Amino acid sequence: MERREELASNLAAVRDRIASACERAERSPDELTLVVVTKTRPASDVALLAELGVTDVGENRHPEADDKQREALQLGANLRWHFVGGLQTNKAGAVARYADVVHSLDRAKLARSLDRGAAAAERTLRCLIQVDFDTTDPGRAGVPPHEVAALAEVVVGECPHLELGGVMTVAPLGQDPAPSFARLREIGAELVRDVPTATTISAGMSEDFEVAIQHGATHLRVGRSVLGQRPVLQ
Repeated sequence: MERREELASNLAAVRDRIASACERAERSPDELTLVVVTKTRPASDVALLAELGVTDVGENRHPEADDKQREALQLGANLRWHFVGGLQTNKAGAVARYADVVHSLDRAKLARSLDRGAAAAERTLRCLIQVDFDTTDPGRAGVPPHEVAALAEVVVGECPHLELGGVMTVAPLGQDPAPSFARLREIGAELVRDVPTATTISAGMSEDFEVAIQHGATHLRVGRSVLGQRPVLQ
């Protein structure tokens, strides 16, 4: 009961922040989907979140995400599962079997692997193209803005079991996130003109989601503000 009350309080505070940010941006909170990122947290937390009205959760590692989804289902939590972390090609087929949305598509090889996995599972998988705006760290996940259109062509033209859902970004560390979020909105608008399904703009985490709302985000990936500080792994 104590953990449920903690989550309820944190969730209410986040929803209040969302409502205030939407008011400033002259938007409705109904336009936004809160994806609570539950990485490193137990399935029991997922079940409590479902009781509290959360409909979407995010994970960033396989097989932890797969195991947690199965356990959460056993606990009665039937939610939409978002894979939000960098994804190795050799794990794509497995992720395609259980994720509802993959936020981290950043290369053609990964798209084809996800497509094969979705085909094997006889389902259609919604994917977002991850865009990287950090020019100082070439090792980060994501494609540079000028490569988004080419990757979109691969998804639409070669991957019949994938649905291109939109774009995603993680703001560069230590920088004002506003320029990245504003550019992501422009890229999303360009993409949706050619691909009508690509309406999602996944941007904003605990520390910057108000800025993301100001710049058109539709999906917010929030972990720490709802679940508290993650335990330090030894």
